[in-house]
Amino acid sequence: MTGRELEWSRGDRAKAAAKVMVGWVALLWLLEVVDVASGHALDGLGITPRTPSELVDVVPAAFIHFGFAHVAANSVPLLVMGFLAALGGLRRFAAVCALIIVADGLGVWLIAPAHTNTAGASGLIFGLFGDLLVTGFVERRPLGVLVGLLVGAVWGTSILVGLAPTQSGVSWQGHLLGLVAGVATAFLFRRRSPEPT
Repeated sequence: MTGRELEWSRGDRAKAAAKVMVGWVALLWLLEVVDVASGHALDGLGITPRTPSELVDVVPAAFIHFGFAHVAANSVPLLVMGFLAALGGLRRFAAVCALIIVADGLGVWLIAPAHTNTAGASGLIFGLFGDLLVTGFVERRPLGVLVGLLVGAVWGTSILVGLAPTQSGVSWQGHLLGLVAGVATAFLFRRRSPEPT
């Protein structure tokens, strides 16, 4: 956490986190409106595996969805989990999201079935779930542990269902890779407790 973020009150951090996530989700809806209006021209920004030219779509794919129902399904968990993760500091949040999106996208490019097109924010959502679930334990912060347990209680069943390889039209690979990347961020970007004075 930066010095500037340490100076912020909890209310300031909450407002900043809320603005970031409301803006993020609004962007996803706007992009889907543009996609529909353009005859689904943006769907091509999804990831087709093992095609070298598709590597440029690793990041954009996390912002593109296949229809309004797809965006709607991702909006609430992204909004809530993103908000909770961003409360820990916007700089850390940006690093966590960047790593999850890139690692998940590259993983999908490597192992997803041939001739598929993968897009959507669900890989990031699974990553944020993993980060929130583990961070409190890694940092030994009771409030973080509580947040992780609450997130697990609310979304744990949905996460397990999303990892099942039996669902048609669902990228369980993207979900699993996002989850693994999110757990990794809890260790890579853990915050040190201040030394006692």
